[in-house]
Amino acid sequence: MTQGQVQLVVSNTETIPGMTIVQSLGLATGSTVRAKHIGKDILAGFKNIIGGELKAYTELLSEARNEALNRMLADAAARGANGVVNVRFATSSVAGGAAELFAYGTAVVVQ
Repeated sequence: MTQGQVQLVVSNTETIPGMTIVQSLGLATGSTVRAKHIGKDILAGFKNIIGGELKAYTELLSEARNEALNRMLADAAARGANGVVNVRFATSSVAGGAAELFAYGTAVVVQ
């Protein structure tokens, strides 16, 4: 992934194949809180009755994941990292109709 001018290598494992972690810079995080759109919520309710993919929610979650991931990468780059390992996502309910999507991993320097 590219964040600004810094090339960041991202992995959901503890290592990056073919590279050596030379320094760990701590936890890098990024999050976003998103709320459902009432119009899309009504349409999703109808879709729930007849079955099928709730595309509005799929798009909402995809946008939220990308935003949280980009914020995590910006945090890692600000720490001087060129990689992030052990990347994970978590979600939590913040309020009725709103949820947080949280991305986190270990910012590292790799060679």
